[in-house]
Amino acid sequence: MTKPILEVRNLNVELGGGKIINNLSFNVEPRETLIILGPNGAGKTTLLRALLGVIPYQGEIIWRTNKISYLPPQELLLRRDLPPLSVEDFFKTKFLTDTQIQHALQMVELPNSVLSKQFSTLSTGQMQRLAIAWSLASNPSVLLFDEPTSGIDVGGKKTIYSLLHSFWKSHNLTVLLVTHDLNIVWEHGNHVLCLNKKGLCYGSPRQVLTPQELERLYGTGIKFYQHHHD
Repeated sequence: MTKPILEVRNLNVELGGGKIINNLSFNVEPRETLIILGPNGAGKTTLLRALLGVIPYQGEIIWRTNKISYLPPQELLLRRDLPPLSVEDFFKTKFLTDTQIQHALQMVELPNSVLSKQFSTLSTGQMQRLAIAWSLASNPSVLLFDEPTSGIDVGGKKTIYSLLHSFWKSHNLTVLLVTHDLNIVWEHGNHVLCLNKKGLCYGSPRQVLTPQELERLYGTGIKFYQHHHD
């Protein structure tokens, strides 16, 4: 029997004297897509940072891989105070070969000519595709994806989510995805974790995403829509 690629047991995180995550436990199986839902301030990004080991925590986090990559929030990628590096310089900081860089760009349908450009000259779609190429260039087993702008178009009808889903299928990825978009849960999620400082629900979307659970997670006024595949 295959063991989970990630086990989280009784996770607690305190920052600035406040409890951000309280006694959270869940598993992630290999090749699973886990969607992490919750309102602003629920601890979603804090959870990813704890999983990456960049902030202190109490409890147990067990990774059964060391090939983990992180894709930061869209608003961070769009900051214009990024270092004045060219795209090529940015990739070279990861000690990648020219062949690896070109392959990464091909995966996200960016031309090699983008390598000479500065970050400040890239469009939103180019920046997001570049971030995906950067995160996949080292061939990770797990991708942590922290809430992009919902539905951003990165080329034709291909959204960030559909692009990631195609990589999930072709690269045997395990994906942990933070999002507010409930439609993404129905389209791409194997399991969902409802988080508001503590775990409020965990399981398959069809089992746990009831109107009652969504109201408990977000409060009143949430429109409930359940996607049905044809």
